[in-house]
Amino acid sequence: MYTIRKGKKTDLPRVLELVKELALYEKAPEQVTNTVALMEEDGFGEQPIFGFFVAIKDSTQEIVGISIYYYRYSTWKGRRLYLEDIVVTASERGNGAGKLLFDRTMLKCLEDNCTGMMWQVLDWNEPAINFYKKYGADLDGEWINCNLQADEIKVLLGKK
Repeated sequence: MYTIRKGKKTDLPRVLELVKELALYEKAPEQVTNTVALMEEDGFGEQPIFGFFVAIKDSTQEIVGISIYYYRYSTWKGRRLYLEDIVVTASERGNGAGKLLFDRTMLKCLEDNCTGMMWQVLDWNEPAINFYKKYGADLDGEWINCNLQADEIKVLLGKK
């Protein structure tokens, strides 16, 4: 029903559409400022910083899901694969594309000799939480996410 393959540069317009669909689902569509051009540079430039897989619906050849990942380093564990986003378009959820993408991403973790895979899930996203529980994932509620935007950093460092 679905074919999973490594993402290509030509997939990026559809990838960004799915990212925006996820942002809308997560009630933050205005937060997406990424562009296809930035994704091309960051994923296919001289020093790629992310990779991705796509789920293609066999009957239509349409990309219906994505798994975007990158690597991070844990001083406690070593090289880790970080699953940034896994998205399946609303009309295809529950049909197995998400499982195939997640399984392929786990395999990539092993292929690249990572010590494990990490990701985040919103505490209100029950369908996703239930999906990850089926895998026996450790859903750690202890850590608090922190971030600063580039504009804020510039102000803090007196660069604005």
